[in-house]
Formats: sequence, structure tokens, C-alpha cells
Amino acid sequence: MEARSWAPRRQLCPPGIMLLAFATLLSCLLTSGQAKVYSRCELARALQDFGMEGYRGYSMADWVCLAYFTSGFNTAAVDHEADGSTNNGIFQINSRKWCKNLSTDVPNWCQMYCSDLLNPNLKDTVICAMKIAQQPQGLASWEAWRRHCQGKDLKDWVDGCDL
Repeated sequence: MEARSWAPRRQLCPPGIMLLAFATLLSCLLTSGQAKVYSRCELARALQDFGMEGYRGYSMADWVCLAYFTSGFNTAAVDHEADGSTNNGIFQINSRKWCKNLSTDVPNWCQMYCSDLLNPNLKDTVICAMKIAQQPQGLASWEAWRRHCQGKDLKDWVDGCDL
């Protein structure tokens, strides 16, 4: 008869990693049912309703341009960075400083979960984006805005939107 070892078996994947993978999958499934991809004018009108026109000196066209080049107007967009952080929602707000994922050691300056930024009604996203715009860099905090929108004629982003 063969002797059995009672030593604990080595796990292929630590439980914490499995939990993180499960939570990520679950959040994707939950938010995908709520995902909304806005049209250009639909987004401009929604942002106008939240008072974004002229906020901190930025035009509606600035905000719409930013949303296009960060997420393609997709409220459920999530991009995973090499450092483990995520960019979330229509403005791709990063979890390193602005929102909370599973990590407890992030500043969470918007005082919300990153999953809140994936909501198609945009309220939490707008609140957080306004906090970012209050920073000294303003919309230049977003590389996409610096690269694609800053200093450019943006009138076409809201042309014909009846704002």
C-alpha cells in the first residue's frame, strides 16, 4: 500500500487572485447589462443638464471630445493598466487616485467605487470629472484631451446638437 502524505497541497492559484478574478468577471457581467454608448449630441445634452458647459472654463465641446477619445462615449469602458489600476467609464477615470476598486490603499479622492463610474446615468462620473477638472492641470490631467482636443477647433463636436 502506498503511503499518503498529509502535507497540504500547493494551490495553483492563491485564493486572493481567484477572488479578484471572480469580482472582476462579476463586475463586467453586472455593468454590461447597464452599458450605454451615447451618441455625440445625446452626451452633450446630458452633460449640459449636469452644468458642464463652461465649467472651469471648458466648453461642452471639450468634454465631448474628451469622452470620445477616452471611451468612445461608452459608459461601461474599463481599461486595465500595467500597474494594476483601471481607467473607468466614459471619461476613463483612474483608480490610482480617484476611485476605489478592491484595494484599500488608494486615495479615492472622488469618494466612490470605480464601478459607480460605469453607470449610464453619468451622475457619479460627472461629480468625479468635475473634481479632476478642479485640479491645477484641469482637463490636461487626461492625456487623451491633451493629445486630441487641447488647442484645437472643437466646434464640430457639438455642431447641430441643439444645446
